[in-house]
Amino acid sequence: MDQGLKPIRVWLTPSGPNPWKVVVILEELRLSYEVVSFKFDHVKKKPFTDLNPNGRAPAIEDPNTDLVLWESGAVITYLVQQYDKDKLLTYNTLKEQHLINQWLHFQMSGQGPYWGTAGWFNVLHPEKVPSAIERYNNQVKRVLGVLEGVLADKDWLVDDKMTYADLAFVPWNDRLESVLLCPDEDKFAGFPRVKAWHESMTCRPAWKRAMEKRDKLMDEQGLMWNGMPKGIKNLQEYEAKIAAGEDTTPKDS
Repeated sequence: MDQGLKPIRVWLTPSGPNPWKVVVILEELRLSYEVVSFKFDHVKKKPFTDLNPNGRAPAIEDPNTDLVLWESGAVITYLVQQYDKDKLLTYNTLKEQHLINQWLHFQMSGQGPYWGTAGWFNVLHPEKVPSAIERYNNQVKRVLGVLEGVLADKDWLVDDKMTYADLAFVPWNDRLESVLLCPDEDKFAGFPRVKAWHESMTCRPAWKRAMEKRDKLMDEQGLMWNGMPKGIKNLQEYEAKIAAGEDTTPKDS
């Protein structure tokens, strides 16, 4: 860790997966950072929308470069380009640099949206829509199949070491059982290479440190595994309370 750097400020809502893509990169690079954790109720409000007008977490403020940046993929690319001087999570060769970027874009365009939409229809949508559930569960499996094929004869997405592209897939994959509503031991059924790849990263100290922070922040906000406050039964009740301006903080938190 470079002690001469000022801490990078990371704004996040702890329940979402995308902020932890950024945090695990910070942990792997051993960069100094501080977390500004806030409730999901405030993601579309000031002061956060002054940083990210789209109202989606995460966003960072880097006092070392006077840069405010949002979109997790853009943040990851910046952190690696600016601070990974030893190329711990990337390469210094043109081909490999662009292949890593390719897989990061696939995570953002393929894995993230499909996992999120499958989770919506499996867990949060007020009505069960079998055709939508089937479509997006199949898309999840399609993306897993792409990864399984690529990892068939190697351990990492690009060449012979873990890069920031590999790490970007971990937060969404880590909650796959919640997305598909299946037992944890079955979430990678049929995809043994993806399972081994995922577990090789979740056993790393950087990921464990990130998840310890997440657990603490989730507990501070009184949140359940699905991101809703304890005592709230479904998303519609949660959204109604937010719209009404009611405090969603659990009374015993």
